[in-house]
Amino acid sequence: MGKKGDALRADVIDALQRADKPLSAYDILAELREFNPKMAPTTIYRALAALTETGRIHRLESLNAYLLCESDEHGHGHDAILSICDDCGSVEETTAPELIASMSKALGEGGFEATRHVVEIHGTCSDCGTGQTGS
Repeated sequence: MGKKGDALRADVIDALQRADKPLSAYDILAELREFNPKMAPTTIYRALAALTETGRIHRLESLNAYLLCESDEHGHGHDAILSICDDCGSVEETTAPELIASMSKALGEGGFEATRHVVEIHGTCSDCGTGQTGS
């Protein structure tokens, strides 16, 4: 992709950085249309696909939304575990390479070759869970 594509991907990253929650493709499109009213949905989807492929962003499959990759420690492109709070909508990114490797190994024993891992766990974050009594 040329300079135009690079600029668009930078704009998408900026939109995600400003957001306080994961954004859908149409949320991003609406924000970017403020500067380019004729921008088409396919343009955004191409940019999102490129950014997902390079590991700069994660796609939340269960929410059909996107967020920036937070991990500098493991580099972009790692397999992340995304904890999604069903109360406030916050998302936390965790890496556990040994867990991902174990899952791949278990699947491989049945002849399945994993090419991509999407691990999303829904629940309640510590902020929303504070003050609740356990059972």
